Amino acid sequence: MVTADEALQMLQDGHGRYLSGRSTLMDAVGPERRSDVAEVQTPFAAVLGCADSRVPPEVVFDQGLGELFVVRVAGHVIGPATVGSLEFGTRILGARLIVVLGHSRCGAVQAALSQDTELSPALATLVARVHRATAATRAAHPEADADELMEAAVRAHVLGTVDRLGRESPVLARLVESDGLRIVGAEYSTDTGEVAFLEAADPP
Repeated sequence: MVTADEALQMLQDGHGRYLSGRSTLMDAVGPERRSDVAEVQTPFAAVLGCADSRVPPEVVFDQGLGELFVVRVAGHVIGPATVGSLEFGTRILGARLIVVLGHSRCGAVQAALSQDTELSPALATLVARVHRATAATRAAHPEADADELMEAAVRAHVLGTVDRLGRESPVLARLVESDGLRIVGAEYSTDTGEVAFLEAADPP
């Protein structure tokens, strides 16, 4: 089994290939690889990411078929389906790293900051799950301009999601405590393509 630290290094190495234009992704999604993973999957990491079309985790981390267990939803918000999926990816499939991947210019964070009242009921429910982070960010940065507020809110939402996953899922909490699971935050820049790992140095 790949440990959390090994998984994190694999993602960082893959991201380095992505940034430098040395992606190996085409080899990792070809017919031979598809045949290798057709009957069983053993992903080395799980990623909870935003559904934003500019931030596909497999591309950003240069990983192929069967290597990442990816859960994507706008704003990387958590709910029963999201948490259950991550519990499956870790407890059943054996991944020992969860990366919560946020990104700059996140539409869900922007909607929560703008407090738009014209949202559909379903979208309003989603945005409400981001509001905790944006409200705390406003209170902590009363003098921030719009760009600074957005940047801080994106990061706060990522770290808040990391914290909530570790506290609100007994399954994940148990895996963190006794089985080597790490839950880390990361932020992707849509400008530079770089991923900054927010919790890489310290386990939650």
